[in-house]
Amino acid sequence: MFHCFDGVTADEVWRKAIAKLQSDESNSAGSRLGRMRELLHCALCIKDPRQRWVLSRRPAINPAFAIAEVIWILLGSDASNFLNFWNPVLPKYAGSGGTYHGAYGARLRTHFGLDQIERVYQILSANPESRQAVLQIWDSREDLPLSDGASRDLDIPCNLVGMLKVRAQKLEWLQIMRSNDVFLGTPHNLVQFTSLQEIIAGWLGIGIGSFSLVTDSLHLYEHDYDRCSMTKVPSTAISTDSIALSRQDFNRTLPLLEYATNEMRSEFLTPARLIDFVDTLGISEGWANYIYIVAADTARRRSWFDEMHIVANKCSNLALQAAWQAWLARCTEHQATQSHPANGVVA
Repeated sequence: MFHCFDGVTADEVWRKAIAKLQSDESNSAGSRLGRMRELLHCALCIKDPRQRWVLSRRPAINPAFAIAEVIWILLGSDASNFLNFWNPVLPKYAGSGGTYHGAYGARLRTHFGLDQIERVYQILSANPESRQAVLQIWDSREDLPLSDGASRDLDIPCNLVGMLKVRAQKLEWLQIMRSNDVFLGTPHNLVQFTSLQEIIAGWLGIGIGSFSLVTDSLHLYEHDYDRCSMTKVPSTAISTDSIALSRQDFNRTLPLLEYATNEMRSEFLTPARLIDFVDTLGISEGWANYIYIVAADTARRRSWFDEMHIVANKCSNLALQAAWQAWLARCTEHQATQSHPANGVVA
């Protein structure tokens, strides 16, 4: 039996999925991380993948971390220190080493001896009718458990493959997952792979079709059950910009994104320097909006609150602004109750 959740936006689809997980229709099951509510064989289908932000989740997600993950994937990196800057608690879930075992970017761009993202672009450019454009993440040699059933690593990929097809001059995307935590994982996975979908569609010079995610286990851990809730999202909180670029423009933009995120993590960064380089990158509106939000969270973590507001207010994407405001409210509340430093707020 399949459980299907569809809608125009990621938020609409996510709300339907979590509502069913919190109902009597889900089953209780055990796992290495504790008891959970689970639905097997689920499909989440988003009609407009540009509306990728899950805005109604409370506590709110960190949009800066989600964007940093997209850039990290595009760079083909597996370096843990890149992501840990925007999510200091990530090692608790993915391991404390210098690299992350299941890093999606490394799997897609170098792990199997070829750049799969580049190859599927070449395939669909040459043969738009191809049904063989598949992005593989799972590596049985490195990801299957040991013979005693023990996991090989904390960071085993949940995403297995992505399948891309061009139909009616639009890029359709089907993502297959073995397991998906609807609270901690789904909102970020939707940002990651719908962003890749929009980027590759831009390279191909075509539109964006639907995005579908199929997971064999959609679950909500019982220790998250009471702290996960939903709030109403303003109807104006929609994405009107685009991160789609021609291949030539993207090749010029990616090094600038790498430069910007490296600067943000530098111990030598100053408030004036942060303001200066985000204003002079010379990138498209969609990517500039992404960088403004990452820069705003960078400033927040360094307690540069004036600069935080300056760069955040530059973002013209209303959905992204809503995501940022919700995250900032969460951080402010956490500060008031825990008296933790700004860079210690959970992601």
